[in-house]
Amino acid sequence: MDYELLKWIHILSATILFGTGIGSAFYMFMANRSRNLSAMYFVVRHVVVADWLFTTPAVIVQLLSGLGLLYVTGYDLDDTWVLWGIVLYFCAGICWLPVVWIQIRMRNLIKAALDNNRDISPDYWIFDRWWILLGSLAFPMVVIVFYLMAFKPE
Repeated sequence: MDYELLKWIHILSATILFGTGIGSAFYMFMANRSRNLSAMYFVVRHVVVADWLFTTPAVIVQLLSGLGLLYVTGYDLDDTWVLWGIVLYFCAGICWLPVVWIQIRMRNLIKAALDNNRDISPDYWIFDRWWILLGSLAFPMVVIVFYLMAFKPE
């Protein structure tokens, strides 16, 4: 595949991944702080959909296009910046995978509370703390991966 096209695909998927992630996190964090169950349900329901429509494909495209760029450019997996980029990419992914499950559980807990006209389960706020913790760990990793890909330090 042509280098310029592959690079464009990689940058576009990185933008989608980062933009969807930070946008979803902001709106879900703010909705949860409101404690308005209708608003919380609206946001978490759409965050789950956004993860399936945008984040998941972008994660896959990032890996494949990144490996393709390594092949086309001749960089090696042993290059320090490449190795650290891959390690941080997978570490961020390890944080993200449980977040997907957590968001689904949070959505279901809010729906149950709304459907039954009762308070939300205390489990929701435990999931919220885990969601914040895992996101707070993954976010700087993604920022560092961006730095490594842009500057390729040795």
